Amino acid sequence: MQMTLHIQNLSFSCIIGILKYERKNAQKVLINLSFKYTFKNNIFLDYAKLAKKIEKIMLKKKFELLEDGIIYLKKYLNSKYKSKYNIKNIKLKISKPDILPKCKVTLSCK
Repeated sequence: MQMTLHIQNLSFSCIIGILKYERKNAQKVLINLSFKYTFKNNIFLDYAKLAKKIEKIMLKKKFELLEDGIIYLKKYLNSKYKSKYNIKNIKLKISKPDILPKCKVTLSCK
């Protein structure tokens, strides 16, 4: 059966950005992710482990660009989950809600 997983507003602080103060001070990010996958034979996708892994990757890699983070996460999802769960239609967003005073900056890809 075809399912769609949504992880919304996964929030934590990490080093991300190219400016000097962004390389020294962790800042809040929000991750939003969705993708379709095939559920069968009671093999389920552990979304708690997936959310923790996304956070761990972001903390460890300390990406300079949002684009680098999205590309890396998308490749990771495809390599880890595509064959077992037949994931497709990955939609990923990384937001920096506090980087500018009057808006939330978000980068997304499909």
